[in-house]
Amino acid sequence: MENERTALEKETVRICQELIRIPSVNYGDGKGDEKAIADYVVTALSEVGIDSTVYESAKNRCNVIARIKGKNPKLPGLVVHGHLDVVPANASDWSVDPFSAEIKDGAIWGRGAVDMKNMDAMILAIVRGWSQTGFQPERDIVLAFFADEEAGSHFGSRFMSAKHPEVFNGCTEAISEVGGFSVTVSGGKRLYLIEAAQKGIHWMRLTANGQAGHGSMINEANAITRLSQAVSKVGNYEWPQRYTKTVKELFKNVASATGKTYDEQDLRPLLKEIGAAARMIGATLQNTANPTQLEAGYKANVIPGQASAVIDGRFLPGFEDELNNTMKEIVGPDIQIETITRDIALEVDFDGDLVEAMCAAIKAHDPDGIPVPYTMSGGTDNKALSELGIRGYGFSPLRLPADLDFMALFHGVDERVPISSIEFGVNVLADFLESM
Repeated sequence: MENERTALEKETVRICQELIRIPSVNYGDGKGDEKAIADYVVTALSEVGIDSTVYESAKNRCNVIARIKGKNPKLPGLVVHGHLDVVPANASDWSVDPFSAEIKDGAIWGRGAVDMKNMDAMILAIVRGWSQTGFQPERDIVLAFFADEEAGSHFGSRFMSAKHPEVFNGCTEAISEVGGFSVTVSGGKRLYLIEAAQKGIHWMRLTANGQAGHGSMINEANAITRLSQAVSKVGNYEWPQRYTKTVKELFKNVASATGKTYDEQDLRPLLKEIGAAARMIGATLQNTANPTQLEAGYKANVIPGQASAVIDGRFLPGFEDELNNTMKEIVGPDIQIETITRDIALEVDFDGDLVEAMCAAIKAHDPDGIPVPYTMSGGTDNKALSELGIRGYGFSPLRLPADLDFMALFHGVDERVPISSIEFGVNVLADFLESM
């Protein structure tokens, strides 16, 4: 068994490196290409006798699906999914080639190392190992490697859930990225954050109209002035604190682990107990709306008749109407608000056999670890699967160094994942899947 697990760890590192070296970059606006990496996944599965199917939603936008039959067809199936695309990387900003998968300082460096080719590698290594040892899970497991998660999932999980829902027949639960990772709180205890909720998305375009004219003249109907005032109000608005059940459960655990006071009227003082993770977790205590783009004008001495801005709005489960109504109040009636992208918020109960199995797998490899639910400030492909009635969690386990700013690595420069974290994670994930 020990030799098998050592081989599994080495296989996971190898596959992770090979996946990173395939630059499956998603530039947004439909400009992505997952064909080469999809071909890699198909080959990796077929080498050990696992058949898979590629679903192409547009030219070179590829999704790979495989079903591993379980011993007991009466049990509901589990979807284990990852995405194949990564965000762009500007090589000049990095200290290594972002697609080299170089091993340095005990970590694998490269775009996708964290988001989320480490998990893709764990999945592939585990099921390849099963085929070689003859292991068969109790329940059906559907492997789904999606396209386009980094740009709205329109060519990926959204396409699959709308056009090919049959591939998920019989499945009731799912696991994927951004969960099961450790956060060392003040005092040294490790919480393992399992994603049980995520904020919804409302990307908005604000448009101000005014009077076009010469830049040298007085203009009291300047579209840029109107827009900039509205954008400033949005960017500086202090959103009220709104605590969902998942947020409350997380902070009760933080208070218990650190010996601090749990005050449900204001949880913000506890943020300092969770170190660098506070940046992301703090965003789950309220709705947010951040200005991200501006567009106006075409010449220095011409006042344009129109100006626009993009706002990245994120709402907590149950608070979408508050976000939208507040935005209207902030910008006023003279600013038009247009929806660019909208997606749901999610929140599921942190209980049941699946949750118990995740917690048990973590505790088996870190007896001092404390598994807890948390809300993610972003979103995952679990949103699309939820529309098929599939309850999803974020569970790609990693035991992280206490001083690693893990959240900064998502889409960041010098993205990397410690090899020891992957070795821990693949063992936890294997135990979890083999217990299901």
